[in-house]
Parts: sequence; C-alpha cells; structure tokens
Amino acid sequence: MSNRPAVRRVVSLVPSLTEAVAATAPELLAGVTDWCTHPPGLRAARVGGTKNPDTARIAALAPDLVIANEEENRAPDLAALRAAGLEVLVTEVRTLDQAFTELARVLVDGCGLPRPDWLDVAEAAWRDVAPAAPVRRAVVPVWRRPWMVLGRDTFAGDLLARLGVEHLFRSHSERYPRIPLDELRARGADLVVLPDEPYRFTAEDGPEAFPGLPAALVSGRHLTWYGPSLAEAPAVLSAALRTAR
Repeated sequence: MSNRPAVRRVVSLVPSLTEAVAATAPELLAGVTDWCTHPPGLRAARVGGTKNPDTARIAALAPDLVIANEEENRAPDLAALRAAGLEVLVTEVRTLDQAFTELARVLVDGCGLPRPDWLDVAEAAWRDVAPAAPVRRAVVPVWRRPWMVLGRDTFAGDLLARLGVEHLFRSHSERYPRIPLDELRARGADLVVLPDEPYRFTAEDGPEAFPGLPAALVSGRHLTWYGPSLAEAPAVLSAALRTAR
C-alpha cells in the first residue's frame, strides 16, 4: 500500500479507470465522463466527454485527484485542470504489462488503496494464456467512414498478439492509420476483427465490406479497456475468435 494519505474524491476521465476505481473503492468517484458506462448505474457527477470535459465543473467538484490517459484525454484540458490547482495523474497504456503497472500506480500510489484482488486475478488470467496456433493474420478496423485500423504500439494489438492474432498494420508509422478499403481487402488477411467500440460494428455493419473473409465480432470493452474486464477478456475474446465466420 502507498504511504500517501488516501484520497477522498476522484474524478476519472477514462472509462477503463472509472471501472477500476469503482471495482475497488466506488465511494471515491466524485465525477466521471459521459462515456463511463461500467459499472451500470454508477452514481457520480457527469463531467462531459473524454475529449471535451467540462474543466470548470471538474474544478467545482474539488477532487483530490483527477485520473487521465495520454491517448484518451487532450493535453490542453489536463493543463487547464492543473492550472486550477488540481492534481492530475496521467497514465500511458500501450501493452498489457503496462496496463497492469499503471492500474497499480493509479489505485495504490494515486488513490492510496490496497492492491485489489481483481488485479491479481486479471494478471493470472493472462499469464495462463497460450496463443492459438496457427497464427492468424488480421485487419482490425476501429472506425468506418473513413476506415481506420490498429497500427503500431496499441494495447488492443498486444492483446490480440497474445491470443495468436497478428494484425497486419502493426508496423505502420501511425497508431491508428486511415487505410482505404481496397487496400485493406488486398492485404492478404485471413481474418477481420471488428470490435463494437469505438465504432459499433455489428453483424450487419462491417462484415459485408470484407466478402469471403471470416469476421470476428468482439467486445470492445474486452479488447480495449484495461480494468476488471481484463480478468474475463482472454476467454471472451478467444471465444469470439474461434467462432469467426
């Protein structure tokens, strides 16, 4: 446990971190974003989106700590919160190992809480994962109109690799490149992985763009969130990949 005094009020600007705090000490959450959907029925003030938080409303909530992420939140908003005298803890999560480290930093070092049991359960769940064989070559769209896919250094890409899925734009210079659909189709994939967030791909919206290619419709929360969902993510994602059609 951290030597730091336990905080009493936290504003979370990241859905994953909101779920992590809620699973550990829900009474700490004074404010969350409009996109913080887990756990359902969460009782906390809503402070806007991840990209457009109401910084004045956050300051008025007088949190002891604001938790954020370098990818999901904008630097000018975080600077405005610091200028208002608030402490802001910014995470970086681009691999599974980094996710576990940052979750412990937020909960133990940031919030002054004991290390939660669910974090140990999640680490154990991934430690026991054996990649499926043979390796499957996939394109992984995250948006449509325009088409955007996973590129380099992404948390979701690391999770897929651990499950035996090699996404074909992992060496791209951008993390979420825009790629024309014709190029995606011609890349030589044997699988397309379609999460239900940030774009909500469904059986009727996505697979038809890749005729003849098996499509795995996966839970975006289990593919892109780093929190309690990590404990069940290996089983949930593996099942979706096995049943791709």
